[in-house]
Amino acid sequence: MAADAADGSGSEPLGELPPRNEPARRGSAIVYLGTSDFAASVLRALADGPNRPALVVTRPDAKQGRGRKVGPPPVAVAARELGIDVDQPASVNDEAARARIAAVQPTGVILCAFGALVKEPLLSDYDILNVHPSLLPRWRGAAPVERAMMAGDAQTGVSIMRLVAELDAGPVYAQRPEPILPTDDYATLAARLQDISVDLLRQVLEELPTPEPQPDLGITYADKLTAEDRTLDLTRPPEENVRVVRALHPHIGARIALPSGDFLGVQEASIALDGSLELVTVQPAGGRSMAYSEYLRGHAPAV
Repeated sequence: MAADAADGSGSEPLGELPPRNEPARRGSAIVYLGTSDFAASVLRALADGPNRPALVVTRPDAKQGRGRKVGPPPVAVAARELGIDVDQPASVNDEAARARIAAVQPTGVILCAFGALVKEPLLSDYDILNVHPSLLPRWRGAAPVERAMMAGDAQTGVSIMRLVAELDAGPVYAQRPEPILPTDDYATLAARLQDISVDLLRQVLEELPTPEPQPDLGITYADKLTAEDRTLDLTRPPEENVRVVRALHPHIGARIALPSGDFLGVQEASIALDGSLELVTVQPAGGRSMAYSEYLRGHAPAV
């Protein structure tokens, strides 16, 4: 996940652009690139302050949800509700998209969970602040929050770095750790990381720290989540499966493969007194969420 910062209400005349390698100052024009729910939450909080973006760039409308209906990405919805101009180019690297960004005369660009590569010449046109919810260099890549939880990490955090061509490898302006609690699921942890992201962005934009290169040791990658990642492996230790359930709830959802070929969604699980995996809340295919004890009244045990 990544984020870049640009600030400005658009109500004041712009001064000269800051030098390269220097993020946006208060009162400048910000362009925000983002797509996901996480990025939308960061945008909403960022807009409620001195670093309100003047333009939001996000991905085109796409099929989403179980019904696969075409709809706008979460960042587009948030930007329109906030009254911020939105651009949804097929590619942010196209000439027309770059011209739209340039028209704002941005002194800063923020990228957060955008989900598409920023290439040259756009990459070098601006110093893009990339918001990444991990303690880089650990968990570079697409799913840092989920991968940290699934791995059993004791903590994660947020890094504000400068976007470079190599995946999440840019120098870091600021970092802040955040513990992963035993009771956390993705929703509770992501909410705290969103708050930290906005606070760190504001700090970087205000203080203009010098970014520090990432260390060469400790690099890991948070690969994009697959259908296989969602499916619990009941031969694995119960603790690992519980972590998967928490890491994927509620936005993706873990599941168990049934002998019928269907899947049973698992929304909540824990470790039983005997150390085995205990399902707490489940959702049958095409059905509603229910307690596992209720599910057992009409179905064979899933574990």
